[in-house]
Amino acid sequence: MNLNQLFERSRVRAPDKIAVEFATADRAAEISYGQLFEEAAAMARGLYAAGVRKGDRVAFFLGNRPEFVTAYLGVISVGAVMVPINLAYRRRELSYIVADAEPAVFLTETGLRRWIEEVPSEAREGLVILDVEELAAGGDVDPPATEIASGDAAMMLYTSGTTGQSKGAVISHENVIATVAGLLTAWRWEEDDRLLLTLPLFHTHGLVVGLHCALAAGATIHLRERFVASSVVAELVGGVATLFFGVPTLYQRIVAELEGLASRPDLSGMRLFCSGSAPLPPEVFTDFERLTGHTILERYGMTETGMLLSNPYQGRRIAGTVGSPLPGVSARIVDESDAEIPAGEEGELQVRGDNVFGGYWRAEEKTRASFCRDEDGREWFRTGDLARRDPETGHTTLLGRRHELIISGGYNIYPREVEEVLDSLASVREVAVAGRPHPDWGESPVAYVVLDGPLDEAQAIDHCKAHLAAFKVPRRFVIVGSLPRNVLGKVQKHLLPD
Repeated sequence: MNLNQLFERSRVRAPDKIAVEFATADRAAEISYGQLFEEAAAMARGLYAAGVRKGDRVAFFLGNRPEFVTAYLGVISVGAVMVPINLAYRRRELSYIVADAEPAVFLTETGLRRWIEEVPSEAREGLVILDVEELAAGGDVDPPATEIASGDAAMMLYTSGTTGQSKGAVISHENVIATVAGLLTAWRWEEDDRLLLTLPLFHTHGLVVGLHCALAAGATIHLRERFVASSVVAELVGGVATLFFGVPTLYQRIVAELEGLASRPDLSGMRLFCSGSAPLPPEVFTDFERLTGHTILERYGMTETGMLLSNPYQGRRIAGTVGSPLPGVSARIVDESDAEIPAGEEGELQVRGDNVFGGYWRAEEKTRASFCRDEDGREWFRTGDLARRDPETGHTTLLGRRHELIISGGYNIYPREVEEVLDSLASVREVAVAGRPHPDWGESPVAYVVLDGPLDEAQAIDHCKAHLAAFKVPRRFVIVGSLPRNVLGKVQKHLLPD
């Protein structure tokens, strides 16, 4: 089965049902499942007219809007591969992804087009840049029927790396369907569900956990451009949704909004609140339950693997844990020699299942290093996360990352990328960037700098903002006399001062 066939079931079951409801200050739209697929067919004709064929990459630099959904359905219907891009990315990041992914088409919108046009012309040579409004007009010729196997790529998501540039994780139709099937079962999705979706669709949380599950279930998606705490609380209290997914930062803001209400809100129509992409602070878990009567369900996944573990839909949800493996997922905790260790001991979490991707785009060495085999020849993916499984409850607690990736507000920050930008400042001799606890974002980047001259922090921040997404810009600069290094000269970031 491929994703087109999975989603087609929802259209056949209820073509007149609302699939996507969208509302902004300037626009309101309700799109039925039948209309959704008609508009997707027009997108497919536009893509075919632009030269897109099976296996081609199509970059998405789009905000949350119905055209993101219909364009994506158009992409996979012709057998192409979607490459969603974080909207905070600017010239440096866009240049890298365009060069690495080599998309046939770069799909954007009028208000965002300037950012790709700022990419050096040599990096854009041969790239077809289209506004989604142009693509929605369609083309004159229907694409020929294309055989799409379950193992064919559906999307390429740029994901974590602790050194150097990020890598494109190639995700197949089968990988996504395995995640969706596990979540539909574990979280008991229903056709009558209504998902309030404020997470960005360029991120796997909003894209796979939110959009894909809702379309597969035949549910209704209340899609919003962005998260606004006051609006979200008002819609939840108003009974708009039965489901809400967020990252810890969003729940912190919801808690702050709820604290200002005169009485406990009536959220009896809600059946599930989920949190992921970063650890949820236990105090947020507790405060949310006190204010709403609902306990947040924490889960764990990765871009490369889809969703892996989840607290139970029914049963005790334990703050600070990510529960047990989802249906179809196997997990183990191992020592440094990849030997499985008993429950209660700390080690690296490794996983396997149809949800796990096949490898990184044009990075065979990185792919090989990301997998290992057990004594029975079974292949396991190394998550890079340290974990411990409780011998009594079976719940897994994440203890931190083996590498140096910073996760801020659910987004990945690669220290070396920030360091390279700061290294270009004349006053900076050496720099190391590390994550430090932040009350709102979970972590934020801090730059430790060795100077050759005076540092103007305001200018350094402006310099970073000109080259990097805003969430990657260091929140603090710490001046040090030298960086701690081992005998091989490698910086030992764990010895940097807090």
